[in-house]
Amino acid sequence: MEALNSFFELLLESWPVLLKGAGLTLRLTIVTLPFAVLLGLISCVLGMTNIRDLKIISWIMRSISNVYIAIIRGTPVLVQVFFIYFGITQFTGTKMTAYVAGVICLSLNAGAYLSEIFRGGIQAVNKGQMEAARSLGMPYGNSMIKIILPQAFRIVIPSTVNQFIITLKDTSIISVIGLMELTMQGKQIIARNFRSFEIWIMVGVIYFVMNYALSKVSQYIERRLSIDKGRN
Repeated sequence: MEALNSFFELLLESWPVLLKGAGLTLRLTIVTLPFAVLLGLISCVLGMTNIRDLKIISWIMRSISNVYIAIIRGTPVLVQVFFIYFGITQFTGTKMTAYVAGVICLSLNAGAYLSEIFRGGIQAVNKGQMEAARSLGMPYGNSMIKIILPQAFRIVIPSTVNQFIITLKDTSIISVIGLMELTMQGKQIIARNFRSFEIWIMVGVIYFVMNYALSKVSQYIERRLSIDKGRN
């Protein structure tokens, strides 16, 4: 009973600080995701470029996308954080906050994986639909926007949300450069009271709740799209 009371006292004492860290974690994730989606779309378009009359330019654009994806997927997130926060700032002689470095790193990292997700979704749509649209006289851009992309969007939702969840969890890595997000706040509390078991339970529960909520949002969107598709 005494141990339980002690745990609840620690919970009441630590909860405001942990929630503050969770708030920064959410803000970092929310700011990162639009940049990651944009980078993913750009990389996807570059990687799928195939202009018959401009083969060299198409090859260059595909190469840019392939090199970007290969570098990001071939190196750990931790190394990327250190390179951006310490390496780039030393090389350029500029200053960068831990928050900005975190946004840049997570955006670049998630963008590379989203690029592959988007490409897979587009390629999963039956090629005959594009050919049918083109045969009816629709321009390539309109065919892609009105026919291919809506179907690809439904296909990639689960994988995209999964990547969002991974990005949210990857924010914990940014703690290594001093950003006071959830994991760093947990470390600071443990440094004061040395009760790592209880604190990491609290931190884990908060991460679980945030990720569980995000997965439920994903399931809701999937159901809504399925209903709308059935009506159409």
